[in-house]
Amino acid sequence: MKLLTPGTEIDGFVVHECIHAGGMAHIYRVGYANASRDPGFPMAMKIPRMTAGDGAENIVGFEVELTILPTLSGHHAPRFVAAGDLMRLPYLVMEYVQGDTLQHWLDDRPPGDTAARSAETIARIGGAMALAAHSIHQQNVCHLDLKPANVLLRPDGSVVLLDFGLSCHAHYPDLLAEEMRQAVGSPTWIAPEQVVGVRGDLRSDIFAIGVMLYEMATGELPFGSPTTQGGMRQRLWMTPAPPRQYRPDLPEWLQEVILRCLEPEAAQRYPSAAHLAFDLANPDQVPITERGRRLRGPGVGAHFKRWIKAAGMHYQPSPLPARQIAEVPILMVAVPHDDVTDATLYSLREAVARSLGIRPGARLACVTVISPSASSTSDSTRSETMLHRTHLARLKQWAAGLDLSRHSASYHVLEASDVAQALVRYAEGNRVSMMILGAATHGLQLQRFIDTVPIRVARDAPCTVILVKQQLPFDALGQ
Repeated sequence: MKLLTPGTEIDGFVVHECIHAGGMAHIYRVGYANASRDPGFPMAMKIPRMTAGDGAENIVGFEVELTILPTLSGHHAPRFVAAGDLMRLPYLVMEYVQGDTLQHWLDDRPPGDTAARSAETIARIGGAMALAAHSIHQQNVCHLDLKPANVLLRPDGSVVLLDFGLSCHAHYPDLLAEEMRQAVGSPTWIAPEQVVGVRGDLRSDIFAIGVMLYEMATGELPFGSPTTQGGMRQRLWMTPAPPRQYRPDLPEWLQEVILRCLEPEAAQRYPSAAHLAFDLANPDQVPITERGRRLRGPGVGAHFKRWIKAAGMHYQPSPLPARQIAEVPILMVAVPHDDVTDATLYSLREAVARSLGIRPGARLACVTVISPSASSTSDSTRSETMLHRTHLARLKQWAAGLDLSRHSASYHVLEASDVAQALVRYAEGNRVSMMILGAATHGLQLQRFIDTVPIRVARDAPCTVILVKQQLPFDALGQ
C-alpha cells in the first residue's frame, strides 16, 4: 500500500507525516485544512491496508473499530473525530495521544535492571492498565487484543488503550466471530477461552494484563510466542514458571497477583479489572496462597491432570461485561470509630451482610477515617503506628460477625481532617461500586441547612451510596 504524501487533503483533513506503517493499517498525523475547526487536541488518521495481498481481517477489523470507538468515552481511549466512506476511502480520525507504549518501556529497560522493574513500578503501571480496562468494560466493551504495543502510558501515569480492531461490544454484532470462525487475537497474549473461539469475556483482558505483568517482572513471556494452534492451546492447561523462579527478589504478593491473572479457567481469575487494580494498589491486603509462595512450576503429574480437565472445559463468557462488574462489585463500608453507638455499628453490619448475601464474589473494603491530630502526639502509647494498628484491630473485630467465606475483605485506616472528602476519594481511587455508611443521628433539625458527612458523601461519591438508619434488637441485649 503506497504511503500518502504529506500535504494531501482528504475530506477537509491535511495529511502530515506517517507515524506508523503496520501490517493492518497506516497511521498519519493530520490536521484540519480549516483552522477554525481545530478540536483543541492533536489528531491521527488510520487507513486500513487494502492491497491484493491483504486479508479480509484488515477491513473487518477496521469496521469493528469504526463501530466501537465512537461509543467509548472517558480518559482511557482516544476520542473519535470522523470516519471516511467505506466504499470510497475508509479512514478513521481520532485523537492522537501523547506518550510512550508499554512496548517502548520494556525495550528501554533490560530484564536485568531490577531497579527499573521494581515491584512498586510494576504495580503502578499494572494498576493503571487495570483501571483503563475496567473503564471500557463498564461500557460493555472487551478489548481482546491487549498487548504492550496497544497500551499507551501518558506522562501523568494513566493509561490509554489503543487499537480496538479485535474488540467486542455486547450491544453490537461481533463481526469477527461471524467472519473468522477461529481464534482471534495476538498469540502471545491471547486468553485460553479466546483460543477455543469464545469472545466477550472481560476476564480475557485480565489474562492479557497478567501476561504483560509477567514480562515486566521477569523479561520472559509466560507461554512463549506460539506460532501454531497447538502451541496456543497449551495455555488451556499449562501453568507458567512462577515469576520468582526468575527473580527471587520479587515479593510473594506480586507473584500471587500475576499467577491469578494467568489461571487457565476464567472463573479462577479476578472477576473484574477493578478487583485486580485494588490488589495492585493495596499489596499488604493480598492474601498469599501456595500460588504466591512457589518457586518452581507444577510437575508433570499436575500438568497431566490439568490437561485432562481442559479437554472437557466449557467456558461461560459474560454476555454483558458491565453486568458482570455489577454482580461482583467492590463494596465499601465506612465504619465510624468516634461518637458512635452500638445501634449504628449493628445496623451497618446487618446492611453489609444483606448486600454481600446477594452478591457472591463481591469484595468488601472496611474503612475508617481518623484525624491527623490523633497521631501527632509525642505520647509513645499513642504513636501513629499504634493508632493504626488499634483501629485496624477494631475494624476486624467489627467485621468478625460477617460471613466472609465467599468474599475477599480488606481493612483500611485513612488519615484526613475532612472525613467526607477522604471517603469520596477512596471510592474514586478504588472504583468502588457501592458505599454503605450510617445516616446522621445528631443535629437532625439542622440538616436542611448544613451538609453532614453522609449528605456530602451521597452527593459527591461516584458510586451508589446506602445510608443506614439505626436499628438494634433491644430484646436481645440482655441475652
